[in-house]
Amino acid sequence: MSLSRRSFVQTLGVGGAGLWITARGREASLFAQGIQPLAGPAPSIILSSNENPLGCNADVLAAIKNAAFPEAGRYPFATAEEVSELVAKKHGVKRENVLLGSGSTQILRTSTHVFTSKTAGLVAAIPAYEECADYARLMGHPITGVKLGAGLKMDLDAMQQASKGAGLVFYCNPNNPVATAVTGSDTRAYLDTLMKASPSTTVLVDEAYFEYGTMPGYETMIPLAVTNPRVVVARTFSKCFGMAGIRIGYAIGHRDTIKKMADWDGVGNISVMALQGAKAALAVPDSWVKEEQKRNEAARNFTQKWFADRGYTHTDSQTNFMFIDVKRPAREFREACLKEGVLIGRDFPPYEKTHVRISIGTMAEMQKAVQVFEHALAQPSKAAA
Repeated sequence: MSLSRRSFVQTLGVGGAGLWITARGREASLFAQGIQPLAGPAPSIILSSNENPLGCNADVLAAIKNAAFPEAGRYPFATAEEVSELVAKKHGVKRENVLLGSGSTQILRTSTHVFTSKTAGLVAAIPAYEECADYARLMGHPITGVKLGAGLKMDLDAMQQASKGAGLVFYCNPNNPVATAVTGSDTRAYLDTLMKASPSTTVLVDEAYFEYGTMPGYETMIPLAVTNPRVVVARTFSKCFGMAGIRIGYAIGHRDTIKKMADWDGVGNISVMALQGAKAALAVPDSWVKEEQKRNEAARNFTQKWFADRGYTHTDSQTNFMFIDVKRPAREFREACLKEGVLIGRDFPPYEKTHVRISIGTMAEMQKAVQVFEHALAQPSKAAA
């Protein structure tokens, strides 16, 4: 199958620099999301890109200003080595187990390039974040999409069958855009069975939203990745740490796996600004992260309850966004919200006829946003006419 970011599931029939740095990157642009801006002022509340609405820690901005700019004339290799060591220390692994990337995007592309081929393709749930599918399509490598199961969680039995003989499985956990997650015990069971049935398959576990997971039993796969050469974990500073506009992430895996990835694509395209920012972010106290987790959970719970009280169901969100059945096309709801200054996420086939993805802003933003949602949902749906 040849699948683009927008057509991934459709072909299956399922269907100021400071402000930019501090997490208002707009997921590249409105056009990149397939959203045609309406005439009038720019949206006042951005709930479309799964960013941290507060941005990064003040120490990160200070590091970029005071440490990064003076190094702008130097290549990043020495600083990249230092940051790699710090990432390794943070996760209790060795330097050889770490590879930095320009956001986790680079890690996803590198994994797809190294581990898929024209005979051993990519397997991913549908929907899931599409970067790996995009890149596999560009290379002409086969892609197999697997429908989600109950509660819009990954169907691990179906994934198991589809994954045999694959080059790479993209295992997005929690899964963007549906916000659901799979427990650590279920993930390990899936991996153990797959490794026996298909020992040449690599699994990329994307934990971009790890810090926002609150359900019992949700775990990182980093301990498994450092011992199993067929498992790689991707992490990012873009979400909880509020560095979406900086572009830095990393992979953790077995030394042989990390070496394969590093041999194909190293760290030369990571800016010194990103590296100094990441260095500072790694020193941010746990208390700051916990406060961000609490802030997100409170705003998420408030908004989900608002929808539930009005009869609109949502998935079990383990992220800084939610996926909600608004009983009308996403485009229709999105355009109604945008007219009142609130921007929400693009279409996510095969659920674009009923579901929307809404990122979590501040509590104040969500309190204002639900008033707009009220107006949008009060309008009769054109689809029902």
